[in-house]
Amino acid sequence: MSEAPAVTTTKEECWVPNILAFACNWCSYAGADLAGVSRLQYPPTVKILRVMCSSRVEPSFILKALKDGADGVLIAGCHIGDCHYIDGNKNAEIRINNTKKALEKLGLDKRLRLEWISASEGLRFSEVIKEFTDEIKKLGQNPVKEVKVNE
Repeated sequence: MSEAPAVTTTKEECWVPNILAFACNWCSYAGADLAGVSRLQYPPTVKILRVMCSSRVEPSFILKALKDGADGVLIAGCHIGDCHYIDGNKNAEIRINNTKKALEKLGLDKRLRLEWISASEGLRFSEVIKEFTDEIKKLGQNPVKEVKVNE
């Protein structure tokens, strides 16, 4: 009787990215919903947090998410010109680009992504999640997440 070769898995192979997505209520969250009801497959690496507008995402929310263990943060909003709050997504773009510049100094800029996804783009939502998950897997675990010690 022959024995099967021992298969070893490293901690890195078992690791699954933890991604937080802030999704605009009117477009991106509806796009995520469409992906779900259409049964489109995407990795279970994302936790979606609905916000009324992408411009409501403060840089401190992004920094806190990264500090608290998110390996990546996705901001998803309405396409430019389609914002329910007129210029909310334009303001979000400026804010996120400035946050990305600050994160660049820490080497974390690739862990932040801004995307425009409409309510009718369920397929696009699933593709963005797949792409971002692959990018985060290449980067590895978040190097600055706070280690919590059990007391």
